[in-house]
Amino acid sequence: MKEIAIKVLIESPLRVDVYRMFDKISTRYDLLNRVLSLGMDLYWRRVAIRELDNEKHLRVLDLACGTGDIAMAAAKATTRRQVIGIDRAEQMLALAYSKVSRGLLSNQILLACGDGMNIPVADGSMDAATIAFGIRNMPDTSLCLGEMNRTLRAKGKLIVLEFSLPKNRILRSLHLFYLRRILPVIGRWLSGDNYAYSYLNKTIETYPHGAQFVELMQKAGFTDVQCRPLTLGIVSLYTGIKN
Repeated sequence: MKEIAIKVLIESPLRVDVYRMFDKISTRYDLLNRVLSLGMDLYWRRVAIRELDNEKHLRVLDLACGTGDIAMAAAKATTRRQVIGIDRAEQMLALAYSKVSRGLLSNQILLACGDGMNIPVADGSMDAATIAFGIRNMPDTSLCLGEMNRTLRAKGKLIVLEFSLPKNRILRSLHLFYLRRILPVIGRWLSGDNYAYSYLNKTIETYPHGAQFVELMQKAGFTDVQCRPLTLGIVSLYTGIKN
């Protein structure tokens, strides 16, 4: 009962113009991901990329692409993929462009500034869509899922990687302690931003996960929706197929 009482007091932060916050911490973003996840973010992204079909040429949309980690991993796995990376944070995109150029992947990856509420991609033009740790930052989750559905061809696949909370009460308590007490301190120290990593823990705690998020995907028009907990449930991998 005590934990429930605490959770009620935590309000979900506003997502309007949150891309400005990511631009402010862009130069430390990759370092923060590695440190705060103890390097597990690389593993989570590899698991997500394995959900893509390697047997045929794919056009992949990577929404909220950030500094380009998912887009680059998708392109590196096979030369039969073309990836469009979309993000609203221009400083993040600049870093992604630099990484893509250094990785000699410019012929496979196109980066563009765009809004997840109004994705600048034609209807039915993509074979697959990915979004890693970005959908909970969208002002309207259902609208974003609907937009990704719109861009996919029939039977196209959506892959969502997002933070969640463990089902086990002991693990959940330990994870909440990390999110509330440890992560914000390390995040502020490394990023120099007093808000970004208190925002992070609040969005994780208040965002739908597990069966709730599966239902949101189904309402957006996806079938065969699956949820796979990773690393004891602190992250979830969701997949679904467009009707």
